[in-house]
Amino acid sequence: KESSKGYAGAVFNISIEQFEEIVNSRYDVSNLQPGYAPFCKHIFLANDFTDARLNVLPITSENEHTLRTKYEARNERELPVLTRYFDKELLLEGKEESEVFPVAKYLDLILYSREQIEKENAAMGEAKEYGEVEKKAPWGIVSIKAQDVDHEHPMTPITAMRNALGKDQGGSGVELVRESYMEAYEYWKDHANVL
Repeated sequence: KESSKGYAGAVFNISIEQFEEIVNSRYDVSNLQPGYAPFCKHIFLANDFTDARLNVLPITSENEHTLRTKYEARNERELPVLTRYFDKELLLEGKEESEVFPVAKYLDLILYSREQIEKENAAMGEAKEYGEVEKKAPWGIVSIKAQDVDHEHPMTPITAMRNALGKDQGGSGVELVRESYMEAYEYWKDHANVL
C-alpha cells in the first residue's frame, strides 16, 4: 500500500510483489478465520517482514485535541460518510514517528472471495479482466490492518453501516446486526484511525 492523505490502511516498506510472495508462502487454508460474512475471511500474520506501524490509537486526554472529522467516500461511486480520525501531522508535531506509532506485531489480512470481489466490482461498474493467477486465487486481499493483537478488531460502526448498503452504493449488502454494531461502538468510542 502506498501512503496518501486519507488512507487508513497499513503502509509498509516492501513492494507489493514482495509482500504477495511472503503472504502466499505463509498461506495455509487452516489459518483462515471467519469474517463478518461467509465471503469474508481473515489471516493473521506475525509482522516480522514489514515496518508497518499501528494506525489505530486509543483516544486519550493527551491526543484527543488531534481528532478530526470529515465526509469521505473510498471512491467516486460510494456515498460519502462521516468519519472520525486522528490527524497524523498533528500527532507527530515535535515527535519522531516511532514515539507515536510503534511497529505492529501482527498484520490482519482481510480477504474477500473472488466471487464477492467480482460482484462488488460489477455493481460499481468496475468489472475488470484478471490475469491467470488472479483467476485461480479463491481469495483476494481487500484490506490490511497493522495491529498488536492476533484477532480481529471490530470494524468501525460506519463501515458496518456502509456494508449494509447495496453493492451499487459501495457496500457489500450484508445486513446490519445490532449486537455486532454495539460491539464495534464499544471499541471505537475509545479509539480512532490515523489519517
